[in-house]
Amino acid sequence: MSTLTPPSALEATGQPAAPAAAGWRGPRLSLGARCSAPVLILLGLGFVAPLVAIFAYSFARPRTFEVFRSFTLDNYATLFDATNTVWLSFLWSFGFALATVAILALVAYPIAFGLDRLFGRWSSIISLLFVFPLFVSENVRLYGWVLFFIKNGVLDGTLKAMGAGGGPEVLYSPAIILAGMVYTYLPFMLFPITLGLAMVPRDIIDAARDLGAGRLMIWREIELPLAMPGILIGVLLTFVLAIGAVAEAKILGGQSVIVVSHDIEIAFTYSQNWPLGSALAVVVSVFVAALTLWGLARLDLDRLLGRR
Repeated sequence: MSTLTPPSALEATGQPAAPAAAGWRGPRLSLGARCSAPVLILLGLGFVAPLVAIFAYSFARPRTFEVFRSFTLDNYATLFDATNTVWLSFLWSFGFALATVAILALVAYPIAFGLDRLFGRWSSIISLLFVFPLFVSENVRLYGWVLFFIKNGVLDGTLKAMGAGGGPEVLYSPAIILAGMVYTYLPFMLFPITLGLAMVPRDIIDAARDLGAGRLMIWREIELPLAMPGILIGVLLTFVLAIGAVAEAKILGGQSVIVVSHDIEIAFTYSQNWPLGSALAVVVSVFVAALTLWGLARLDLDRLLGRR
């Protein structure tokens, strides 16, 4: 016995049959979105979520843990009180960061230039050798400085043994804090500048020299503008790290100078005043972000890159 079967959609309408409805599955993510999802989740949990928590804590009542349950501006009022000395700590951090960036720019550029001239395109790889000290803990390296410069330490003891009367007392002063910061953050300035100089085409420099350009003009009109992206990255990276530095002031400076990061640490630890520490962290973060955006907005990258 034969059975009657309905005509297919192709036979009835002349169009391909639509796929059978298997329920709505929602929008499908592209391959790029699926591959980047783990990174986005990690950034969300490791970067955005802590910032949201810090921002929320800054509006909690002082010396409480009532995050998302209370709202007050008392913490910001305390920070902006004229009698609060936290701004002195902030000025110390800002001054140390500016001085560190300025010194490192003057020190790292000639080193990067020499590496580029000596090793050419391999200079960026050679500059990685300056990263090796970072494999040792920063505290260990700074305590090594203390052992070297402390009274009756390596330097002082050696000079006394030689009859030279002992070494200079350089510890626990702003100068040794700045020296420690310059030493610590040198790789963060050197590597981007070396990479920027390595990307300057040699053909352009040779052509300018053939056309009669002097060494100063080649540096000002060709090398410096083309290497500027690497210089800017080094400046921004070093400044952001330096303004949040605390180990140098604690170990080398012996807390003779209190920086703003130390104040934030004290608020979260000894004082157990998380809302005040969060408010101070928010103020510092906003200041650094605003200063960075202000600097980038005033730089004409197209002109620096020679595009016009």
